[in-house]
Order: sequence, then structure tokens, then C-alpha cells
Amino acid sequence: MSRQQSNNPLHGITLEKIVTRLLEHYGWDGMARRIDINCFKNDPSVKSSLKFLRKTQWARDKVEDLYIATFEKQSPWGNTK
Repeated sequence: MSRQQSNNPLHGITLEKIVTRLLEHYGWDGMARRIDINCFKNDPSVKSSLKFLRKTQWARDKVEDLYIATFEKQSPWGNTK
């Protein structure tokens, strides 16, 4: 199992840290443009986003993929805000 975790770029990073870092990098508008979910569009907050993402696996997968694309390797979406 430790071998799997060593290959996981998100190992040890909380969902809250992921959302917060993406927010600092893109802002809510930038996140909403990249991932079309209401928790980033309508009255967004970290708390409400975390609540939704913890219940909705497909959305969490998209957020994690954006995090990896942005911070672990070159982003296919560019680094514009």
C-alpha cells in the first residue's frame, strides 16, 4: 500500500487544502470557468464547496484533477485567472 501512496500526488493533502490553494490561484470565477459546478458559481464559500465535494465524487475528481494539472505539472488550461 505504501507503494501506491508514494505514486499518489494527493497523498497527505486535504480536500480543504486543495480547494483553498485553487481558490488562491484561480479565484471563484476562474474555478467556475474550469469546473462547471454551482458551488463555485452561486454564493461560493470554502465550507459549502467542501460539503458538496465530499458528497459528490465526480465533482471531487474534477477538482483533484485540476489541482494536479495546476500544481503538479503544466496545466492544460493555462495559468490565467
